[in-house]
Amino acid sequence: MKLNRREFVKLTGAVGATLALVELGFDMKQVKASTKEFKLKNSKEFTSICTFCSVGCGMICHVKDGKLINLEGDPDHIINEGALCSKGASMSVVPNSDQRVKTPLYRAPGSNKWEEISWDEAIERVAKKMKQIRDENWIDKDVDGDEEYPANRTEALGFIGGAQTTNEETYTFVKMARALGATYIEHQARL
Repeated sequence: MKLNRREFVKLTGAVGATLALVELGFDMKQVKASTKEFKLKNSKEFTSICTFCSVGCGMICHVKDGKLINLEGDPDHIINEGALCSKGASMSVVPNSDQRVKTPLYRAPGSNKWEEISWDEAIERVAKKMKQIRDENWIDKDVDGDEEYPANRTEALGFIGGAQTTNEETYTFVKMARALGATYIEHQARL
């Protein structure tokens, strides 16, 4: 198809006029918004924080029938203002994966298989093991043996924080670690 300049200008004007007439009486923003509403009907909306790195981008998640059906950046979030990187945008595969572990697993010493245990049993096991390790490795005196400056710590426990924790959760987490006498407290962002 060969067009001269005059025919090109006529065709461009005709296309522009057609597009203007097609949108008469229609608010395209409202049409797009209503299709989104239809897709998310009967779903619950949650806000979350991306777990892939330590930036802490905000996300809006829509869950329907126990499945994550929509994931988008939170436009009201101060860090990402609605944008998500490629890792954050692909986050929906994590909760919807059939390989995702949903209950605590325990492998007995010498065993070659994992068995499911209850959350109460898992918390009880972890608490007992932490207390045992803390008590067995407690340091109450200074390196020189000077009792005037008590050490009251353990170097056998270490804690690491993650990108999904909020400032308030991190504060509580550090208080718990300090109460247990841990000296090794780190965060994912620095590793």
